[in-house]
Amino acid sequence: MLWAGRMRLGSSGIFIGILLVLVHAAAACEFGPVPDRATGIVCRMTKPAALLSTVNQETAQVIQAAFRNANFPNITGERSVRLLGKVAYGLSNIQVNDLSIEQSEVELKENDAIDIAIKNVTAVFKGTLTYGYAGAWFLQLFHSVDFEIESSIDLQINIKLMCQEDQVAADASDCYLSFHKLTLHLQGDKEPGWLKQLFTDFISFTLKFVLKREVCNEINYLAQVLANYVHDLAANFVRDEDIGLDISLASDPLIKANYLESHHKGLVMYKNYSDVFSDSVFSPSLLSESRMLYFWLSEHILNSLASAAFLDERLVMNISGKKLQALFEIEDTEVQQKAVQLIFQGTSYNDSVAKVWSLTHPEISLQPEGTVVKSLVAVEINIFPPGEEPLMVLYMEKEITVTIQAAYAEKKLILQPLDSRIEFKVFKWAADPSENDQSIRNFLQKMISDVGIPEVISRIEPALTSLMNSKGLHLFEIRNPEIITRKGYLIVQLDFSFPNHLLLDFLQKGF
Repeated sequence: MLWAGRMRLGSSGIFIGILLVLVHAAAACEFGPVPDRATGIVCRMTKPAALLSTVNQETAQVIQAAFRNANFPNITGERSVRLLGKVAYGLSNIQVNDLSIEQSEVELKENDAIDIAIKNVTAVFKGTLTYGYAGAWFLQLFHSVDFEIESSIDLQINIKLMCQEDQVAADASDCYLSFHKLTLHLQGDKEPGWLKQLFTDFISFTLKFVLKREVCNEINYLAQVLANYVHDLAANFVRDEDIGLDISLASDPLIKANYLESHHKGLVMYKNYSDVFSDSVFSPSLLSESRMLYFWLSEHILNSLASAAFLDERLVMNISGKKLQALFEIEDTEVQQKAVQLIFQGTSYNDSVAKVWSLTHPEISLQPEGTVVKSLVAVEINIFPPGEEPLMVLYMEKEITVTIQAAYAEKKLILQPLDSRIEFKVFKWAADPSENDQSIRNFLQKMISDVGIPEVISRIEPALTSLMNSKGLHLFEIRNPEIITRKGYLIVQLDFSFPNHLLLDFLQKGF
């Protein structure tokens, strides 16, 4: 995500970029004896993604928020000055105005930390200066005057990522401020020049110390809050009602010159369902560095999700009316007309319902040609003749194997069935058994292959798209996404634009 060497950036989107990838990155977590074998999900973010996530102007608000929300205490002091005696002063109501950030530079220290240098931070600190003189024989009343302090600051932050309670904890306490300019202006510059020079000398050291302490404390707090916020975002993205994924780390994250990579367990969580995975085939060589963002998913995750969906009774659908008519009227032949008459017995499609459901959890196999789904499926057709009792007219059990290729375009998931195999296991209907000829079975098999399977997939596509969009995926500008299947795993690779709403939402909730 970030890389060795220096690069010019827009500002503090660095925090967002780092933490979005390393949702559970850690350096102190305990893993199993062979942690790589438990890897179900891998996320790799490369140089271009890191640069993109930091150049956006909106992300400057993170550092600006750190300055604005820093709790600057009142500053008091006293000095002895020849001829004047003791001069006491106090700065109160300190606030930050007109803050701007010129540029940032990032350096990755491999397997150590991310160094962030934010240069030429200009800010105006405003407040009230109270001062007075306590001589040997008299005490002069104190005076108050509004002040402004113009400053130019370089900020150096070294972020270390630690694991606490199975999620990321970002330690940004290694933080330094270097002042290039610190100029005091009293109200309207009406006070004599010697007074301004006097107080500039007095408060310079103290003010630098206080600013460094409070701003760095706020940045460290902000980094920790942001880590928790991004973790909650990611956890919500991979959960739908009772089904979710365990995204805790499977092993330590990798920091390389050209990318950041995090490995996650990806175990399915569903009620009392127990998911175990210990034979991952992931290798860093399976992912390249030409795209901005990569996700690697094990075949095991898709199988476990299918099992959870089956247990949650989600693999059920009903078809009636025009949809049912489209299935049975794919052709106008004598066999088709005979099948419709024998099955529906003159009942309209609007008074008929076909129920389709999975009898067992689907088996998913990832292959170079696509995602192969094998499932034992039941189909039951009931008719509801007006004024008569409902009647089950057809029941079938069949083993269906279909190969699907997936794509994502125009913010929609596209599932394309390539080929299918259908094997009847059970076939019952209410018609005269003597009418149960092979030609009708062949018609039903053709109907299921040509229309039935595409109809089921056409319902899955918008359902999954809607689910992903409900998590905010449509707010990302995803470019040239590719979904590549290989034996035992799947790779999603893409370029993207970072959505400002995440940062704005964080700033609104975090403060």
